[in-house]
Amino acid sequence: MNRLREKIEQEIRDRGPISFSRYMELCLYDPERGYYARNAEQFGKAGDFYTSSDVHAVFGRLMARQVEEMWRALGSPDRIDVVELGPGRGLFAQDALGWAERKFPDFFAALRYMLVESSPALRKRIESTLGRYLESRKAALAELSDIPGDRCLAVAQRFSAADGSTLGSWALAPEVATIIFANEFFDALPVEILSTQGSLRIDAREGRFGETWEQPSSEELEFLDRYSVHPEPGERLEALLLAQNYMEQIAASIQRGFAIIIDYGYTREEQLAGRHRGTLKAIRKHSISANPYEAPGEQDITADVNFTALAAAAQKHGMDAHKLITQSQFLMGIGEANQFADAFEECLLPQERTKVAMQLKHLVTPAGMGESFHVFLAAKGVEPGRVTSLSGLSFGVSRARR
Repeated sequence: MNRLREKIEQEIRDRGPISFSRYMELCLYDPERGYYARNAEQFGKAGDFYTSSDVHAVFGRLMARQVEEMWRALGSPDRIDVVELGPGRGLFAQDALGWAERKFPDFFAALRYMLVESSPALRKRIESTLGRYLESRKAALAELSDIPGDRCLAVAQRFSAADGSTLGSWALAPEVATIIFANEFFDALPVEILSTQGSLRIDAREGRFGETWEQPSSEELEFLDRYSVHPEPGERLEALLLAQNYMEQIAASIQRGFAIIIDYGYTREEQLAGRHRGTLKAIRKHSISANPYEAPGEQDITADVNFTALAAAAQKHGMDAHKLITQSQFLMGIGEANQFADAFEECLLPQERTKVAMQLKHLVTPAGMGESFHVFLAAKGVEPGRVTSLSGLSFGVSRARR
């Protein structure tokens, strides 16, 4: 029998029905049997899903170019911290650090790269991938509880009151310019599920998980009122309370710098137009299922990101949130100036260029990942003109002015 299922059922017997966020937390982050804890083989074509970094190194290279530009927008300080949340196997960091070292030596000299990863299996893989950078202390591995700094701000709050546990906290040095980067991180944070019946609870009966409903909390109702919509009969919606809390803590931590969030997601306006009304899904072997109760710990569970809520959380703590754009617009803006030379520089043969061109197309076109992912960018302590002139935000704008 699935041991994680047994653990979840035992918790329900001991404490009664649990919230969906608690169920999702256990499925994904249980330290022994959770989906992200048990191994590092979820990524790539042979796994359950792949990220932009699995497609081609150009994703990390373009982002290195953009982050270097942000460093210059901040006045080229002697030190800048880049903090990546949920770095997976470290492929993005490997590509970005390698390209920065090769192309932007002044920026690389100022850079300190922090990878925040709680999964033991993924941390071990990162140690293998980034050994040289870790040994030289250009990069460092951290859990949410051990990032050094003058202040300790709890980014990961309690998922559930069921056991009183937390993921920990991390800190930033307020005097250091900081860039937070999160690619497909927020969509994997536990969510609450709401319907006209109330807030979802998970029960266990006769070896099966069952669903019951309780009165929604004031926090859940406030989330729907301000950032989402209320469910219609037969409909289920997510309340991304933890994601919003993460964004608040990130914004409060940054005194001067940027936050770059890349993920699946939507705005409240899109929900009001009838789209993105219920996005919870389970993913296994590149197949999507609507059943999150099958094989706990053996499939990913995600929910699209409510960018309206993230923008409000960032603005609450003094960050200027830029209008949401697609990954296609963002990457095209960065690569347009040099015609994506970052992708083709190492191609010696025509067939190599053809292969890379297909990979690049997958990253930026609507048929690939270009329109599926959105980029949310927020800044604090940066001159507004320097933010809007960033190449990633300029695709189409510069053309319109010509």
